[in-house]
Amino acid sequence: MDYLISAKSVSKRYGKKVALDNIDLQIGAGKVVGLIGPNGAGKTTLLKGILGLAPVDGELTVLGMNPQRDRVKLLERVSFIADTATLPQWISVRELIAYTEGVHPRFSRIQCLKYLAETSITLTDKVRSLSKGMVTQLHLALIMSIDSELLVLDEPTLGLDILYRKQFYENLLNDYYDAQKTILITTHQVEEIETILTDLVFINQGNIVLDASMEQVAAQYVELHVDANYKEHALVHNPIHSRRLLGGFSMLFEPNEQQRESLAQLGKITTPSLSELFVAKIKPQHIAKEIA
Repeated sequence: MDYLISAKSVSKRYGKKVALDNIDLQIGAGKVVGLIGPNGAGKTTLLKGILGLAPVDGELTVLGMNPQRDRVKLLERVSFIADTATLPQWISVRELIAYTEGVHPRFSRIQCLKYLAETSITLTDKVRSLSKGMVTQLHLALIMSIDSELLVLDEPTLGLDILYRKQFYENLLNDYYDAQKTILITTHQVEEIETILTDLVFINQGNIVLDASMEQVAAQYVELHVDANYKEHALVHNPIHSRRLLGGFSMLFEPNEQQRESLAQLGKITTPSLSELFVAKIKPQHIAKEIA
């Protein structure tokens, strides 16, 4: 299988600090991948490596190219939205659209105007007159209107209200995504992206701690809501995480089929939310102390 992104034994150090620790990661075309991790986990370093913004050790290819050596060619086929949108303050929206159209052959003016029609931004507005949230909306409209094979989103909706964040992700799926594109998203608002992801990657302290499709996650992990009276029965099955609920507990398990059947007799079984799974995998707790 040809991977759109392939990382083999990729490492990066900043002095004594290990930002990436010999990670392996393969991402195919047509995927919507959530790259999730706490601050300082290595997300930004990995993204910089993928975009050719910083050198890394090991083997890293993106669209079959070396991001460092072939960065100019790579950026013709890759789009990037950072968590802070920086646009020239003096330029008007109309001029900015014309400039983008002139320098990027894959840019669609029609698509951009469609996105902007969903905002209060006008073509005569100067960037300096726009609020921070409106600048983010303008930046998103420009980048989303470029027909790229890989779209990298680093906290793309930071500073936007919940209505526009929801609208953005709907546009992402309905107007941008297709089977030939790959989208890589990092965000701390994990609950907003879990319904659009095809794959999930958790990174912590420079290591990949989870790399699975959403189907695999649903098949591999369960959350049990158990009454306090059945606490000891549930503990026998070795939960990987637990938290108190009113009158009981929520416990996460990575069970085999037999254990799954036993757990179902103790309480309500569901697929854990992305945020609950994140906490369980990134910050494992001492279960006995947690629920004592």
